[in-house]
Amino acid sequence: MNARTEPAEAESDASARPPLVRELLLVAGLFLVYKFGRRLATGHTAEAFRNAHDVWDLERALHLPGEGAVQSLLLRDDTLVHVANTYYATVHFPATAAFLIWLYLRRPAHYVWARRVLAAVTGAALVLHLVFPLAPPRMLGATGLMDTARVFGPSVYGPPRADSLSNQFAAMPSLHFGWALMLAIGLVVATRSRRRWLWLLHPFVTLLVIVGTANHYWLDVIVATVLLGLALAVIRLPRRTRTTVPPGRPALRRRPAEQPELVGAGR
Repeated sequence: MNARTEPAEAESDASARPPLVRELLLVAGLFLVYKFGRRLATGHTAEAFRNAHDVWDLERALHLPGEGAVQSLLLRDDTLVHVANTYYATVHFPATAAFLIWLYLRRPAHYVWARRVLAAVTGAALVLHLVFPLAPPRMLGATGLMDTARVFGPSVYGPPRADSLSNQFAAMPSLHFGWALMLAIGLVVATRSRRRWLWLLHPFVTLLVIVGTANHYWLDVIVATVLLGLALAVIRLPRRTRTTVPPGRPALRRRPAEQPELVGAGR
C-alpha cells in the first residue's frame, strides 16, 4: 500500500462512511435474520440426506475429484487435522468481521460495496438452505469420509437433533468459502500493495479445510462462487478516488498558472 496516498485517500472517502450506529444495527439485524432463517431450515433430515446422495452421485457423474483425496492429505498428521478443524471453527466469523471493520475505517466506499455483496450472497444462500436442505459429507456414509472435528477436535457441532444453535443441513452453498473469497476480492480491490494478491490464500486454505474436514462438497463451493459472481456483477464497485496514485509513481503537483508575458513591458 502506498503510504503517501493512503491518508489522502482515506480522507477523501470519509464522506462515504455511513453512521456507525446504523451500520452496527444493520449488520446485527442481518446476522439475526440469517441465524433465524437457518433455524427454519431444520427438521428436514430425510430430505437433506436424499439431496446429499443426489449431490454425491452428481459429482461422480461430473468426474469431480473426490473429497477424500483432500482429507487423506490432512490425515497424514494429527496436528495438521487439528489445525484444519481449528481454522474451520475460529476463522470464519472473526476474519469477516475484521474485514468489514477495516473497510469501514479505511475504505468507507468499499465497505458499503462489500457489505451489500455479502448481504446479497448470504440472503441467496438462506433461500437455498430453505429449499434445498443438504447433509454435509461427514454425515453421509456413502462418502467414506471421516468427521475429523468429532474425532480429533475441536468441533463446533453437537448431535444434529440436539443442536439448537446451528442448522447442520445447510451445506449448500458454502458461506465459509463465499465469505472468504469476498474477503480476498475486497482487499485486492481496496488496496494497492503489490502483495495484496496473497489475500487469495485465505479462500484457498478455506477450500482445503472445508473439503478436507468433510463439512462441504465441491459443489457447495461451486454454487457459492456462482452466487458471489452474480452479486459482484450486479453490485457496482465504488469509483476510485481522485487522490489515488499508482504505487511507485509520485503524486503530480498542480503547476501555478503561468503569467502572460506583457509585450513591450519595460520599454
